[in-house]
Amino acid sequence: MSTDRVSVPAPADWHVHLRQGEMSELIAPHVKQGGMSLAYVMPNLSPPVSNAEQAASYIKSLEALAPETKFLGTMYLGPELTPDEIRKAASLGIRGVKSYPRGVTTNSDSGIEDYDVYYPVFEAMEETGMVLNLHGEVPSDASKGICVLNAEARFLSHLEKIHARFPRLRIVLEHATTRAAVECVRRLGDTVGCTITPHHLALIVDDWAGRPINFCKPVAKTPDDRDALQEVIREGHPRFFLGSDSAPHPLASKYPSPASVGSTHDFVASCGCAAGIYTSAILLPLCATILESFGALDKLEAYVSANGRAFYGEPAPAGSEITLRRASSKIPDAFVHPKHEDKSDADATKLQVVPFWAGRELTWEIA
Repeated sequence: MSTDRVSVPAPADWHVHLRQGEMSELIAPHVKQGGMSLAYVMPNLSPPVSNAEQAASYIKSLEALAPETKFLGTMYLGPELTPDEIRKAASLGIRGVKSYPRGVTTNSDSGIEDYDVYYPVFEAMEETGMVLNLHGEVPSDASKGICVLNAEARFLSHLEKIHARFPRLRIVLEHATTRAAVECVRRLGDTVGCTITPHHLALIVDDWAGRPINFCKPVAKTPDDRDALQEVIREGHPRFFLGSDSAPHPLASKYPSPASVGSTHDFVASCGCAAGIYTSAILLPLCATILESFGALDKLEAYVSANGRAFYGEPAPAGSEITLRRASSKIPDAFVHPKHEDKSDADATKLQVVPFWAGRELTWEIA
């Protein structure tokens, strides 16, 4: 496909983290800046969004920060969630429930180990049309041979079991990273969808090993796995769509130092970087640039708009097209909260977020 302009009706991001406090103040307006009209917001705050009133309140706080963006809310799957709470949430317009396996990613310490106990919740979700969003990994366990590289493949039997028990429940396998996941979703029914992030369409394991800025969960896998993700997007399969999993962390959390941790001893004992890649502020041009790189620019509309909106029943509003034009534009080195602009980069309290591909050139920009 060769063109200098591309228009897409109301692009939507079906998996995004917008945090809270000052981070949310910085990030929420970036959804529109990055070309998205709608954001489906994840609930893993601290503490997590675990009931209907919290979810509705969180969405209102985001709307106050970015009134031109449509935000859809989710709740965190946990013991507080009951069938009655699901019905209450549905009446308030909350659209989904997110499941995090214990300890696999940011703020997931209270995550799930046994899905069977939530069957009554899933029944209520099936009745009300709410979506179950699954972080598709199991916790690492060396005694069982499980690590970050095979945690997704080991999870897929849970997806198949839940779908078999609740065939009318809409389920989304989030941020798939493997050929096994793509093939699993392909063979399941029409009520099972799958998000794929733009960064997983670009990265492999070599790109994050030793490079904290590219470290996320689930981690990028092998070249063959990346090929499978690209293939299903190039095909335009209707149940695969954009969920950026844009997950901002302060730079000091991606590149921790003894000063940010508290002491050299603590740093040596527990040094690790936060899991997450930030893309919201550059999302639509990034998607166009990456899709064009593997011959799928003609599937941009399917990926960022049509497929996800069809799965969630959220048609694009009339006259809502966003136009991209071919142009070289440099990705900023960082986004800084205005209150922190006068601080030095060495100050561990400075709120600055480094985007994916910082300093590199995109080949598309919003017209």
